[in-house]
Amino acid sequence: MLTRERIVDAAVALVERNGPDALSMRAVANELGVAVMSLYNHVPNKAALLKGIAERVMADLDLPEDGHLDWRARARELIRAFRRVARENPRCTDLIVTHSVEVPFGLQPVERGLAIAHDAGFDGPTSVRLMRAIISYAQGSLLRETEQAKMLYHLPADAAGAFADLDPARFPRVMSLAKELTEHDAESDFEFGLDLFINAIDALPR
Repeated sequence: MLTRERIVDAAVALVERNGPDALSMRAVANELGVAVMSLYNHVPNKAALLKGIAERVMADLDLPEDGHLDWRARARELIRAFRRVARENPRCTDLIVTHSVEVPFGLQPVERGLAIAHDAGFDGPTSVRLMRAIISYAQGSLLRETEQAKMLYHLPADAAGAFADLDPARFPRVMSLAKELTEHDAESDFEFGLDLFINAIDALPR
């Protein structure tokens, strides 16, 4: 039985497999093995399809408010949640943040980030900048993680061999830390950077 939920599921799977440019009503119909006209009773157009994708992907960002948590803990929760969503549905997340969705689902992390900055004691303009920085760290850390994994995939298995062709006189620190540079612990790197980020915000003047 064709339902809006099945259609949105198919759209999410299509985007994650083939990228945002592959999304169309006809492509989703082909994914489901149905005539394209049968979709319109549940999803009237592509804009409504984008709305469904945004609802599905951004649902995990609808974090419950906890009055017992200070702004630092809430900022950490938001960044971790955004990173989790982006890791689970990277191409759909890109689609949402780069397209105009006719519902405020893409604004959920924005509203939360602004509230956190306000509660931390910052004025309006600074809150906007901090909100953008919060979302940028979540997205940027995931991009760095992905690119680092690709780079390390092409390096030799042994750490010393990865930099064997380098001149030790020019790169003494790289050579001495070859093992550490070729290790990949994404979670530890992310949490280390998150602590730096939150502490830097806390040090800003109000």
